[in-house]
Amino acid sequence: MTNENNSIKEDEKDLKEEDTIEAEIPLEKEEEDPIFKSKAMLEEKENQILELSNKLARLQADFQNFKRRTEKDREQSIVYGMEAIIIDLLPVIDNFERAIKIQEDKEDNFYKGISMIEKQFIEVLEKNSVQEIEALGKEFDPNLHHAVSAMESDENAGTVIEVLQKGYILNNKVIRPTMVVVAK
Repeated sequence: MTNENNSIKEDEKDLKEEDTIEAEIPLEKEEEDPIFKSKAMLEEKENQILELSNKLARLQADFQNFKRRTEKDREQSIVYGMEAIIIDLLPVIDNFERAIKIQEDKEDNFYKGISMIEKQFIEVLEKNSVQEIEALGKEFDPNLHHAVSAMESDENAGTVIEVLQKGYILNNKVIRPTMVVVAK
């Protein structure tokens, strides 16, 4: 047993001597050591990989934001373009309605043709999310109506009693308020 103890003690002594030998290697030699160089290069490469991964993640996020912003801008351009065209068409529809109202002979082919064209215009507007603002007999709403005058009436005060020009909504946005006369 003493031989075993002696051998264990000698092994421990050898290990301690190796530790002290390694600890005594100067820094200059450590930097020249290929293992040390490899570890340093590996650490540097890992840092570069991490940095590039972070840059890639930021670029991907920026690109996704760019795509969303571009899509939103495109949709808004379409809506604004539609709005501009529809606003330009509304006076034409108003004129068709006026022509239909003043026509005396309702059986005339010209009257029927004008009436059909007006219906087609209205159908096209409805297909494109344009709705007429209902006003007659409704409570005056400054968000939807433009009061041109107020008149004495049997109706409750603030009720729309006459529509002078129809108003329209496009995608829940008033593109032209209804011109109305309100009861006093």
